[in-house]
Amino acid sequence: MRIRFISQEVFSGLFRNVTMTLAVVLTVAVSLTLFGTGLLVRSQVDTMKDYWYDKVEVSVFLCGENSDSGACKGAISAAQRDELKATLDSSSLVEQLYYESSDDAYARFQEQFKDSPILENVTPAALPESFRVKLYNPEDYALLATTVEKAPGVEVVRDQKRLLDNFFTLLNGLQALALGIAAAMLVVTVLLVANTMRLSAFSRRRETGIMKLVGASNYYIRLPFLLEAAIAAAVGGIIACAAIVGIKVFLIDDILAPKFQFTAFVGWSDVHRVLPIVLLTGICLASLAAFFAIRRYLKV
Repeated sequence: MRIRFISQEVFSGLFRNVTMTLAVVLTVAVSLTLFGTGLLVRSQVDTMKDYWYDKVEVSVFLCGENSDSGACKGAISAAQRDELKATLDSSSLVEQLYYESSDDAYARFQEQFKDSPILENVTPAALPESFRVKLYNPEDYALLATTVEKAPGVEVVRDQKRLLDNFFTLLNGLQALALGIAAAMLVVTVLLVANTMRLSAFSRRRETGIMKLVGASNYYIRLPFLLEAAIAAAVGGIIACAAIVGIKVFLIDDILAPKFQFTAFVGWSDVHRVLPIVLLTGICLASLAAFFAIRRYLKV
């Protein structure tokens, strides 16, 4: 009897004002989609960091005949190059070491700028030879630089991680903006659910008062309202989850991944981790909003 009564009350409440119920469902769906997208953006930034930081190299540029740096006193000699290579080889910081001659650098430059008129003004002699160093830990750049930047024949030491850090600072800002917008939408959702539950409780205040007078507990009176909010939020959450899956399938897999193959994108494991968070967040926030919204109508 109790289950049947509660079920009737829940569905009666949901369909009593269909417009408000649809407003709750759609608002929850939009806000949770933004929230889930923000979580995916955060996972995307982490994925790109892992991908690119694993490829970070330290470039040790060597003095050449055309070097105008004050650290250079002519082109590096073979003995100086061999000594520097031995120093890098023996370093516990270095995972991989690759020597790039001026001709190799010019060939790579030609490939990168094959359609640019700048090629006409560049010769192999204008590109310095270098050692490309991959570190076990990219954070150890300063230690390596201290070791080799004052060595004879070294023009400059550059760390790719510094460039990536600026890029990821921008991405982190965009991530914070996305999560901020999502948080604002969640607040709007909570307020809408609370107002909807207040209207529902107001329209049923007579029934609530009678139930209170005959000894019904606050929990028993609250339960239909909580279930109404939870069901509406669950429907909105399911729509949001479907939207997030659509973002992964159509936007990331079908559009972004084929066009931007130079980086990694979030996988299905990230999506599977986000979906339950999105769904549970919507249900919990809606239930809490309903719980506190109807307190005044439990006082008879």
